Amino acid sequence: MNQSQNVTDYPNNNTIFMVWKFKDQTDIKSSFEKLCSLVNNLNNSFTIRIPNGRSSCVMGVGYDAWIKLGLPKPLPKELVNFESIRGAKHTAKATEGDLHFHLRGQNTAVCFDMALAISNVIKSAAECLEEIHGFRYWDGRSIIGFVDGTENPIGEERQFFAVVGEEDAAYKGGSYLFVQKYFHNMKNWGNLSTEDQEKVIGRSKMNDIEMEDDVKPVNSHSALMAITDENGEDLKIVRDNMPFGNPAKGEVGTYFISYASKFSTTRRMLENMFIGNPPGNYDRILDFSTAETGTLFFVPALDLLDQYSAESDS
Repeated sequence: MNQSQNVTDYPNNNTIFMVWKFKDQTDIKSSFEKLCSLVNNLNNSFTIRIPNGRSSCVMGVGYDAWIKLGLPKPLPKELVNFESIRGAKHTAKATEGDLHFHLRGQNTAVCFDMALAISNVIKSAAECLEEIHGFRYWDGRSIIGFVDGTENPIGEERQFFAVVGEEDAAYKGGSYLFVQKYFHNMKNWGNLSTEDQEKVIGRSKMNDIEMEDDVKPVNSHSALMAITDENGEDLKIVRDNMPFGNPAKGEVGTYFISYASKFSTTRRMLENMFIGNPPGNYDRILDFSTAETGTLFFVPALDLLDQYSAESDS
């Protein structure tokens, strides 16, 4: 079948991101089998209950969990434990995580009910390391005021760049999922003029138009995220970033989430950001945004979830 999970869905209004880590000496296989059934059930149920709600549940599996669960070998070609990327000034941290859930819905209640159902199945076998409630901010902007995800592929390109193809036939339909939780220093960001903020991003703030190459700073975010292959063809990822925050605590941020057919594409972008291209020419946005987490997962195709489902006849 090789049908992918809902990795190419477009961003929705509400999201819950959850990262779980298995406890030692627990029956993780039984819980995982129940989760495989539940993911399919949640997607089917909310499609019927709220036909136009664009609800979805996506589950990713980390390297260590893949081994512990006895999932197929050899593993997906680029599934590894993410290793920190250290630049001269900033670091992309590597943090733990066995399972990741990406829950989307126009209605907050949809995301809440999916998160509750997942938690009820897994909480005896794992602990939740992260639960982030994201929301759509105005016209798809991040908290820092710029439209997020403008360079996302659209149409058929989303499938091409986000989903594994024949290059790893055993895992066709899967996807490499990478996540980071960023906190923004809004005081320092707010001290910049709009013009200086635009130079950091490489786009105009009001109408989201990209600067011309001869004007755009080489350390701007958009400049460093533009990468190509050996033939000069653009390489892209599918982002579904969402803002989150707790204003009373002065905490606001962006949950960065990318789906890609190859993790090497995402890693190159991260190296450009944190090390710089050339080295030292790091992404200026990092002077105002700090990555507190960084974890890689693989999102299996639906046939693999069906194979391990508690409802499977195999």
